[in-house]
Amino acid sequence: MGFNNWNTTGCGAQFNEAMVKGVADTFVEKGLKDAGYTYVNLDDCWALPQRNAAGNLVPDPVRFPNGIKAVADYVHSKGLKFGLYSSAGTKTCANEGFPGGLGYETKDANQWASWGVDYLKYDNCNNTGADAQTRYKTMGDALKATGRPILYSICEWGSNSPWNWAPPVGNSWRTTGDINDTWSTMIGIAHKNQPLAQYAKPGAWNDPDMLEVGNGGMTDTEYRTHFSLWAQMAAPLLIGSDIRTASAQTLTILENRDVIAVDQDPLGKQGTVVSSSGGLVVMTKQLANGDRSVTLTNETSSTATVSTTASAAGLPGAASYKLSNLWSKAVTSTSGTISASVPAHGTVMYRVSVGTGSSIGTTHPLISASSQRCLDAEGARTTPGTKIEIWDCNGGANQAAALTSAGELRLYNGTQCVEVHENATTPGSVVQLWTCNGGTNQQWKLNPDGTITGVQSGLCLDVTGGDKPAGNVNGTALELWTCNGGANQQWILG
Repeated sequence: MGFNNWNTTGCGAQFNEAMVKGVADTFVEKGLKDAGYTYVNLDDCWALPQRNAAGNLVPDPVRFPNGIKAVADYVHSKGLKFGLYSSAGTKTCANEGFPGGLGYETKDANQWASWGVDYLKYDNCNNTGADAQTRYKTMGDALKATGRPILYSICEWGSNSPWNWAPPVGNSWRTTGDINDTWSTMIGIAHKNQPLAQYAKPGAWNDPDMLEVGNGGMTDTEYRTHFSLWAQMAAPLLIGSDIRTASAQTLTILENRDVIAVDQDPLGKQGTVVSSSGGLVVMTKQLANGDRSVTLTNETSSTATVSTTASAAGLPGAASYKLSNLWSKAVTSTSGTISASVPAHGTVMYRVSVGTGSSIGTTHPLISASSQRCLDAEGARTTPGTKIEIWDCNGGANQAAALTSAGELRLYNGTQCVEVHENATTPGSVVQLWTCNGGTNQQWKLNPDGTITGVQSGLCLDVTGGDKPAGNVNGTALELWTCNGGANQQWILG
């Protein structure tokens, strides 16, 4: 788990020492380190185009005026690890053509170890047609000979079926070509990686490439699918967006510790496909404590019901099972059917265990995925007609929400209800506080995809204008709006 700059900077001028240090700072300041992200990795273009007279790699003095060791030392000072890039060829993959490691394996490995490198991404460009297994094993042996623990990421693109030979050579191996920030590429890579589950094990992982979450080419719903599937496939989680400027909705995805726990589960099993038909795909992943993680993915362009059973997911026979939704945090029970209405390009992800449970009647803050702020009755007032808004979570009774068996959304320990003003059913309708009266305008449904819909209207509880940063500030009102999968319509039980 960590960061790689390539998907957000490439070889652009913004790739420099200040950026790398800023990412390390942000990992600590925004809780990413605490969530498990460890590596801060440089990709291509960190070196000069030529080696020096001694044959050593030379850091670009404009990008890295204090050298690479100084950057590594800074990253280490934050309690993080530092990674670097090269290629198993004469040159790297960038158009500029920086020196590759072919023929310089021992020299480069020793230099990197002296700088404090903890991770090597080793690409496959300009390889002169030399045997891939030989090239990658030579570098792997050189890294081991340094005596420094260096995670070895084999970036061979799956060209020579590395899953058959890479496990004793490195710690991960790319199974596909490069990802880009589109739904079609991301889901296509998932399809190529899914059948390789048998080859993954602790210390040796299939790598479907870095995360695109937060780069802007996919919707929030698609990014949740991206992150869910990578976790289900026990893939490396390397952030590929500029985390220094990440939005709240991006952080909500990347810092989801329940999903991360599935990815990092110590059993080390990659999830497998249970069923796949008509774009509706179910995966199951065995977890160390006996639970199963189940993903229900809808790859089609319209909402669909995706279903499986506890038995098909690999769970033992039981009278009931507890479904813990890893995105909304809602808990429900089932006698065996695992099913959800899933939006287009969406994924519902459950942790399934033997037993029962329910979120109905329990009290939680309701946290908006677009702002990480809580549903709130303005000013802690109890007066009927009080605005319902988002505000910094503070544990107040005006943020203590309970969804009842009648579908009411009660605040103030159950004395007041969230309702739609004057029974309105159109987009833009006002949401307010009112004395509970059993009206259908006070009935809500918490859906498996994290949306909350008004029973009377079928519209979603929406942070007004929350699809833009300016719409996620304290005091922003809630309203009804057409359901669209945006993070400002996603709610998490705190």
